[in-house]
This record gives sequence, C-alpha cells and structure tokens, in this order.
Amino acid sequence: MTEFQKKLFDLRDVEYAAFQAKLTPTVPAELFIGVRVPQVRTLAKELVKSSQYKPTKFAQTAVSKFLSQLPHKYYDENMLHGLLISEMEDFDTCVAAVDDFLPFVDNWAVCDIMSPKVFKKHKPELLKKIREWAGSNDVYTCRFGLEMLMKYFLDADFKPEYLKLPAAARGEDYYVKMMVAWFFATALAKQWTATIPYIEKQKLALWTHNKAIQKAVESYRITDSQKDYLRSLKK
Repeated sequence: MTEFQKKLFDLRDVEYAAFQAKLTPTVPAELFIGVRVPQVRTLAKELVKSSQYKPTKFAQTAVSKFLSQLPHKYYDENMLHGLLISEMEDFDTCVAAVDDFLPFVDNWAVCDIMSPKVFKKHKPELLKKIREWAGSNDVYTCRFGLEMLMKYFLDADFKPEYLKLPAAARGEDYYVKMMVAWFFATALAKQWTATIPYIEKQKLALWTHNKAIQKAVESYRITDSQKDYLRSLKK
C-alpha cells in the first residue's frame, strides 16, 4: 500500500463507498475506498501545505510523485489527484497536469471535481485549451472542456459564439450529452437572449434538447414565463 493510499484508507467509510459506487456505475465497486469529498478536499490541502509543495515546479515531493504515478488504482486516489491539481498556482504547470491526468479519468465525479483556481486568472489562454478539450473524442476530456466553458465564459466574458462549441458536441455518450444539456440550461439562465434560439430552432440533438429544457425548468433562475415558453418547445 502506498503512502497516500494509507492516508485514504485511514478515512474509509465502507457504507459511503457502497453509496458512491451506485452513483458512479462506470467504476467497479471494489475500487471505492469510501472517503467523503470534504475529507478528500481537506487531505489535499494538508498535503500541499505539509509537503511545502511548490505548484510552479515538479520538485520531487511526495505530492509530485503521487501526481506522476498514473494510473491510480482507486477512485478515491483519482479524486485526490483532481483536487491536488485544483490547488496549483501556475497556469502552464496546471494545464500540463490536467492534460496528463485526463486520459485516465473514467467517471463524471472525478472529471467534475477538478476546478483549478488559477484558471480564472488566465481566461484567454484557457479558452484555447477549452476548444481543444471540448473537441476531443474522449468522453471526459470533452466533458471537462465544456464544464470549464460553462464555469468561466457564461458571465462577463460571454460571447454568443461560445454556444457553438457545446452545440457541436454530438457524441452519444450519456455523460457528454448530460453536460451539453447542463450547459444550455445554465446558459438559458445567464444568457437567455443569445441562447433561446438554439432551443427554438432545435439546434441540439433531440434528447439533449429535451433534457436542457427539463433542467432549465427546474432552475430557480428561470422566470415562470420563461419556463412556460420552454415547456412549449419540448419535443
């Protein structure tokens, strides 16, 4: 057992492992240690602090060694990996770590846990990478790219042209389709005028079209009149 595996097993909750396995069917049940996300998040912060980890360098610290030991065996190790990446302070180093890790991401939870803080300080460079990730044929690389677009480019930095990227994602995988639906539901809440034509003109695949409407109607950020109109557009 590796050093970090031991740390995770020390936090193990067997019942929670069974619960996680049900939510993440793409991962075999025996690969869940059962560490709750807040505990993994706390562990990540402690490891960064205790090892005096310098995110601008890949020094041979315990953390950097762990990040280089791919693939990991356990789901919880991948969650920890994603959270350690999220703590990186140098953009280029962080992007390199994301690119190294994405080919080994095999479920939605690990994909979605990655939220590098440094990204918000480097929007132009990030957008270039988002286009690359979102255009990937790999399910979770594509999902990650679309999620970053949704997080960082639907507010002050929004441009209507950005909607073309998720609209072009026509893969049949459930986790890509769900991210596209989530994206458009969020875009309807934040950028209604630019987004509603995609629904009116049925620019999305049928399943995604209806799921985006469903998720938007469930949102408290959509007005009642908007919800009524969206319901009328369901196919």
